[in-house]
Amino acid sequence: MTQQREELKEIDQSYGAIVKRQFRKNRPAVWSLRFLYLIVLIGFLADFIANDKPLYCKIDGESYFPIFRDYAVGLGLAKQPPALMKITDWKTVDYDSVIRTPIPYSPATTDYSNAQYVGPFDKQRIQSSRYKHLMGTDDIGRDVLSGMIHGTRIAMLVGLFAMSIASFIGIALGAMSGYYGDDKLKMSRIRIWLNLLFVPFAFFIAFMARKNLVADAFSSSTISGLFQFLWSFVLFAIVMLIPNLIAYPLKRIPFLGKKRSIPIDIIVNRLIEVLRSIPGLLLILAVVASLGASLVYVMLIIGLIGWTGIARFIRAELLKVRSLEYIEAAEALGFSRARIIWRHAIPNSLTPVLIAIAFGIAAAILTESALSFLGIGVPPDTITWGKLLSKGRVAPEAWWLAIFPGFAIFITVTIFNLLGDGLADAIDPRLKQ
Repeated sequence: MTQQREELKEIDQSYGAIVKRQFRKNRPAVWSLRFLYLIVLIGFLADFIANDKPLYCKIDGESYFPIFRDYAVGLGLAKQPPALMKITDWKTVDYDSVIRTPIPYSPATTDYSNAQYVGPFDKQRIQSSRYKHLMGTDDIGRDVLSGMIHGTRIAMLVGLFAMSIASFIGIALGAMSGYYGDDKLKMSRIRIWLNLLFVPFAFFIAFMARKNLVADAFSSSTISGLFQFLWSFVLFAIVMLIPNLIAYPLKRIPFLGKKRSIPIDIIVNRLIEVLRSIPGLLLILAVVASLGASLVYVMLIIGLIGWTGIARFIRAELLKVRSLEYIEAAEALGFSRARIIWRHAIPNSLTPVLIAIAFGIAAAILTESALSFLGIGVPPDTITWGKLLSKGRVAPEAWWLAIFPGFAIFITVTIFNLLGDGLADAIDPRLKQ
């Protein structure tokens, strides 16, 4: 039986199987992937790990699930019960029964009895060992461990969502640049004019007009924030559908319907050169100074300036792929160019892009940490690793404020760098054996 399995492994020589087999040989990359799963899980379950609200409680004979209720309220699916709205300090509530979170502190909870930088090994004035601040407190008594756990979610949100935006833009523009070149993409005059006219309008409606709504949703709960953030992209696509619907009947007019070649390759390459010449940190500072501090702005700006490397990778791959036989066969069968690009060309060109995405997530986390460290980019009430690290700079004697967030940033960035190296080695044809 074992011999048959080995024979089957030898027979399975698909490209995906070879990449997986090569990746598994890289032990640092494999362990980095496992640690990444753990970090993402901690960020996803942050509210259920560190929170001053209990997971379950029974008050005056009524059972409540406060954390789940907060998520439902944030999504607009329920209303907060009057009994829970009256509670200001969850530690002083007289429960009939209660199940608390492992860490009984929210990142914004202040313990004035342990303010002014109480260390993890210092004597702490607490009710019981359950309320011990395992990583100490900051200047106003906020629990550092709770801030670290919730900061994990912020880091993952910024890294993953910023690079999701960058990946979508980079893959779309890079694929069009590589496949169409400067003479294959043709559009009617009216369609070009209307799309150029509606792009700033759609961006304003989808993102600028909803910035406060998205920011409030993130402050309420992560799920509601993500929902509103994704809805902004859906709204952008809906608004951009309008000019294309308007252009459909108008293009029957000979002058308006005359097609023009769009030098998409030149446009994309010049745009890449312009964006790469602008320091990203200075651009974020300019946006924050004019529009105000917001986590949404940070993710948007990092995504809008971080797509250039992905676009260059996918463009280079499409320049090779577009002349292959299966692309020519699809064109001969009469498939639309959009279908050929999205169904055939892009799926066979994504492997090197994954490397750029892995390194890009690490860069996005570092950028957000640097902004938080400087005290800009994110609202003052949002706890991040960089903000904790900044408090350690103010009080050098509070070593825990420098060691713990600094180590978390180092580990997370190293994990994504090792994953990028592992993917690069796995797709290298010279290493396939």
